[in-house]
Amino acid sequence: MRLRFKATHVVLAMLCVMYFITYVDRVNIGTAASEIQKELGLSNTQLGLVFSAFAYPYLLFQVIGGWVGDRFGPRKTLFWCGLIWALATIATGFVTSLLTLFIARVALGFGEGATFPTATRAMQYWTPANRRGFAQGLTHAFARLGNAATPPLIATLMVWLTWRGSFVALGLVSLVWGVVWALYFRNEPKDHPGITEAELASLPPRPLDKRPQVPWGPLLRRMWPVTLTYFCYGWTLWLYLNWLPLFFKNNYSMDIKNSALFASGVFFAGVLGDSLGGILSDRILKRTGNVRLARLSVTVAGFAGALLSLLPILFIHDITVVALCLSGGFFFAEITIGPMWSVPMDIAPKYSGTAAGLMNTGSALAAIVSPLVAGYVIDATGNWYLPFLMSMGLLLLGGFSAFLMHPEKPFEELAEVNPVKRGVLAQELK
Repeated sequence: MRLRFKATHVVLAMLCVMYFITYVDRVNIGTAASEIQKELGLSNTQLGLVFSAFAYPYLLFQVIGGWVGDRFGPRKTLFWCGLIWALATIATGFVTSLLTLFIARVALGFGEGATFPTATRAMQYWTPANRRGFAQGLTHAFARLGNAATPPLIATLMVWLTWRGSFVALGLVSLVWGVVWALYFRNEPKDHPGITEAELASLPPRPLDKRPQVPWGPLLRRMWPVTLTYFCYGWTLWLYLNWLPLFFKNNYSMDIKNSALFASGVFFAGVLGDSLGGILSDRILKRTGNVRLARLSVTVAGFAGALLSLLPILFIHDITVVALCLSGGFFFAEITIGPMWSVPMDIAPKYSGTAAGLMNTGSALAAIVSPLVAGYVIDATGNWYLPFLMSMGLLLLGGFSAFLMHPEKPFEELAEVNPVKRGVLAQELK
């Protein structure tokens, strides 16, 4: 009997692979950093600048990319994104200076900027509404699996191919994914030759307006608390992604292989957190029917757990205890992912790509500031623990700002604008 996979499951699996690859391509530089730093003669501050280079266009294209995904569909958008980030990864293997390395990382951010908001757009109509937390948690779990796999993977590739060859090899894998996505995916589930009637019946209906005009002002007002909360999460995320291998290497005098293994162990905790957070949020939603409780309870618990997990590293510096604390901090921080990425879909299903882009702008901004501040603080003080102390402050702020989010109130254009503009917008929506 021929084994047949559901089209909805294949699409979700392809998105999981994309999340895995994008994170490998964006965090590979953290593992290769010691060799790059040595070959190009970079200080920690300059290395922090390189780490942040990815985030400048990544920040810019969160909203633009989300709008493009809403406007032109995930099929074309993710294909072109894949092509750009693949070529940027390959180009990293040929850099010769701080400037060319910075440019290559900027190009990578340009290619990956629209990926997650556009993937959210794809999930909006390829995932049943009651499975959103699970889908977001699962895809981001694969992103964290990419984090966990990257340090030992890059360390191994560096032995076989040098650090330059490792970037070329990873870029070629990204090219393959983009081609397969374009061949298989369809913007409209009903247009896919392999989808069944039962699958279509389980999916949310598509709006009549396939290319909606985004009401930017009202949408921004609804999304800013979500953006702020995600910035607080993103600060800790990017500190981990960029500096963790060097933290173990320099703070405990490890070689690159052992530092990569320790970093990988910490990142693997995030895989579990991502998966659990989405499942818990969906389960609470199913049992209570309360969207706000389902999203906020898991998010706030994640922020609190991450803060309490990191606190001991300020007083105890034993490597085993520190590694366990960092793992616990990353686990709880990642619990927030499933519910957080469901919030844009809950608030603005018609503009889910744009709304997700607005939210992820917070993490993109953190990706610029966090590595720069960490690099400067380490150079100025020689203390590798101070950046984590700053993260604790941001985790506390994130826990409080989460209460400003209202996923239980779906975004409605006419209800969000003032009376003077209401009549004009009503005409535009007809």
